[in-house]
Amino acid sequence: MNDEQVLTHEIAVRIPGDIYIVDVNEFMAIEDEAAAILCKHKGTLELCGLTELSDTAAGSFSKHEGDLKLNGLTGLSLTAAESLSKHQGLYLELNGLTGISEFATESFSKHQGTLELNGLTTISDASAESLSKHKESLSLNGLTTISDASAESLSKHQERLSLNGLQTISDSSAESLSKHQECLDLNGLTELSDEAAESLSKLQGMLSLNGLMKITDSAAERLSQHQGALCLEGLTEISDAVAESLGKHQEYLYDFGGLIVFEGIKSSGGLNGLRLDGLTKISAAAAKNLSNLEGRLSLNGLSRLSTSAAASLGKHKGELELGGLTEISEAVAKHISNHEGVVLLYGLTDLSEVAAEKLAAMKPEFLLRGIDLYQLPKSAAKILRDAGHGK
Repeated sequence: MNDEQVLTHEIAVRIPGDIYIVDVNEFMAIEDEAAAILCKHKGTLELCGLTELSDTAAGSFSKHEGDLKLNGLTGLSLTAAESLSKHQGLYLELNGLTGISEFATESFSKHQGTLELNGLTTISDASAESLSKHKESLSLNGLTTISDASAESLSKHQERLSLNGLQTISDSSAESLSKHQECLDLNGLTELSDEAAESLSKLQGMLSLNGLMKITDSAAERLSQHQGALCLEGLTEISDAVAESLGKHQEYLYDFGGLIVFEGIKSSGGLNGLRLDGLTKISAAAAKNLSNLEGRLSLNGLSRLSTSAAASLGKHKGELELGGLTEISEAVAKHISNHEGVVLLYGLTDLSEVAAEKLAAMKPEFLLRGIDLYQLPKSAAKILRDAGHGK
């Protein structure tokens, strides 16, 4: 390592204290005196080039009050781990760690912000038990397998849990993870058994399964019983039977503490609803079935919409996202104007005056959002603007 790769005290004192993000990723090492200077910075510190960190420097960074990114570190001493667990910012990223001791995970369980350990490919049951006590979002996206005991422990974690590295999951692990009370990300799963779907449907929080490219009718029927936001953005097509099942999906309102038992109250924002942004086409029958869902419905992968599908979606109640549409016919616009809820059409670039008149007739409380009027023909934009729509 040459001197130019060391972040020295002289360099640290020249870094302005009023910039939000300090990006010094080019340095592979840092002097203790430089760490003592940088730890006083209130914004984000990006030090992802560091391959080593002294105990003294770790002690300084424990006092840092902004986001801290140390993704180049592949190992930590026990003392450094203990110090970094006291970090006072919202985010701590240690995605370069490929292994971690049980002592270190016990220390990190006390960390008070979001913790990312995405470099770990395996984790012991004891470490999983320790990390389950962590009080904020926990990201373990490097794990490719997980034992049933670890899954049972992590199910006790009380904030967002990301396990996007798992490509398969046992039925017993799915049963354990279903006890998790917050958002669960399993976007690495490429297949899901009916038994796992049955278990995960009991999860009382957002469930993200964006890695699934297909889903059986029976698994969809089971997932429709899930009571929270459901993300299936990897699906590129669905059968009418799957659409019918997903159309039964119900959402709950969430606050920052978790589930509020106000069944039937529908929200137009937040994490609630059903996301199917991977769909590039939708049949009239599927649209009719999905229109039964009461809550947020996201279909941003659609680039065109038939009149018959629009007729069904116009009867949907809740927020409707159709951000992939760049143009719509006058007939489609007429059906969308009947929709009882917010409609997002932020991809529109072409719209006739007649179609604009149809959309402009929407009730004020169901205001069109996200439309960039500067992308539309001036005459159509004026019609929408005069009616109070768009931006």
